[in-house]
Amino acid sequence: MEKAIERQRVLLHHLRPSFTSSSLENIDSSLSASICAAGDSAAYHRSSVYGDDVVIVAAYRTALCKSKRGGFKDTHPDDLLAPVLRALIEKTNLNPSEVGDIVVGTVLAPGSQRASECRMAAFYAGFPETVPIRTVNRQCSSGLQAVADVAAAIKAGFYDIGIGAGLESMTANPMAWEGSVNPKVKTMAQAQDCLLPMGVTSENVAHRFSVTRQEQDQAAVESHRKAAAATASGKFKEEIIPVDTKIVDPKTGDEKPVTISVDDGIRPNATISDLAKLKPVFKKDGTTTAGNSSQVSDGAGAVLLMKRSIAMQKGLPILGVFRTFAAVGVDPAIMGVGPAVAIPAAVKAAGLELDDIDLFEINEAFASQFVYCRKKLELDPEKINVNGGAMAIGHPLGATGARCVATLLHEMKRRGKDCRFGVISMCIGTGMGAAAVFERGDSVDDLCNARKIGTNNFLSKDAQ
Repeated sequence: MEKAIERQRVLLHHLRPSFTSSSLENIDSSLSASICAAGDSAAYHRSSVYGDDVVIVAAYRTALCKSKRGGFKDTHPDDLLAPVLRALIEKTNLNPSEVGDIVVGTVLAPGSQRASECRMAAFYAGFPETVPIRTVNRQCSSGLQAVADVAAAIKAGFYDIGIGAGLESMTANPMAWEGSVNPKVKTMAQAQDCLLPMGVTSENVAHRFSVTRQEQDQAAVESHRKAAAATASGKFKEEIIPVDTKIVDPKTGDEKPVTISVDDGIRPNATISDLAKLKPVFKKDGTTTAGNSSQVSDGAGAVLLMKRSIAMQKGLPILGVFRTFAAVGVDPAIMGVGPAVAIPAAVKAAGLELDDIDLFEINEAFASQFVYCRKKLELDPEKINVNGGAMAIGHPLGATGARCVATLLHEMKRRGKDCRFGVISMCIGTGMGAAAVFERGDSVDDLCNARKIGTNNFLSKDAQ
């Protein structure tokens, strides 16, 4: 290495002969060893802090079930979260006392109540009292925000191992405004638009950007078709943790023990003609229906993150690498456009282009906004929600981000070298969008998509 630095010093002297002997001493102080990035991907370069990468070693979720009618209608929220937290430590053999923090994305429950439920869930899952836990609420992106918060804390050195999770029981905590609204809201249009029903914002997107009812229904049918195919082929088995719970007969009160391990909102036989019969919900002459909107659901998910160096020391397989996260604000009246703004921001922060992304998980809050974002960014439909999305699987608000991480990373693992980068994104009520970029766990090591080298091989061995 010393010889290499000396060669750099001499080369600089030849290139800049006006240097004096004293200025050469300044050159010496500025020279240092560094990794050659020339042979890496055209858009993404490795850095010398490779061991400090924040990686995901495990990501699991419960099945997602229809609110008030599905498999979790009689399941307490903490009994949804505990199984996925427990799975992280059981499947990795991690000592739970090593976890620096657990952050849970959650939206609808009263804050102090849900915080207590999450703490109880951690105890049920086997975590000691020394492991702290907190909640975070950025509405529909809360689960992804929890993962991003943990990644940022690991990067900042607050701790080396953490869990980002998500939880929502829309059976126990339906969407509702409690208390009165400040009358001041009437003085500002944007503030008023924060109170718009989400379905109305969907109609606004459809009207403003000319997304047709046919396009929306087609997107919904495709979501169900892909989710049904993924379920039938067993693709979700790697990510879903079965939950032992109960179903209560509303007429007799009898309890029946059940194990829930399959998403119960998927309609394999959904057709355009069936969806065309459904009436608009939010606007008399509108296009947003129960069939082309996300399902109201119950569920939970959890993601285990740590520094790469720690994962390597423990011999844990690396499922993915957390690269970047971006949250942006948009017009509340068309909040569904959020992913169209957040995705380019996150991708740019990763040093990538949209064409570098191999898979997208874009939350299907409504078909109108999903179709708009897909067309606005000119994304290849074959890369988006390849196993279906929220219109079929469901959208338990706080859990969706964690669910998407599990779905994305397991699919990237299955695809192997054909899939290096993935993006998760969603729109957010009151007018925001969030997105995060992930890299497949083993692709950094293999440099599977490095640039091809010609006959004059002047690049580093990393590119071979």
